[in-house]
Amino acid sequence: MPMGKNDLSVKVNVDDQYRLDRSLKKFKRLCESYGIVREYRRRQSYQKPSVRLKEKRISAEKRRKKSISRERKFRRI
Repeated sequence: MPMGKNDLSVKVNVDDQYRLDRSLKKFKRLCESYGIVREYRRRQSYQKPSVRLKEKRISAEKRRKKSISRERKFRRI
């Protein structure tokens, strides 16, 4: 089957020398490296852009607070 320009398929050959579980692990690693699982989870439910932006701001604030607390922890030592 010819693969198009926008085709995002991952192909893993299962040989006799490799066991099925090893090939499956390879497939999962490839999917993870291409971001397929992350993209699937992101598209499972629709979020309004305003909600996405709000969640992004909240997570940035959490990261900022976490880095500040780490800096304070190391200053005491």
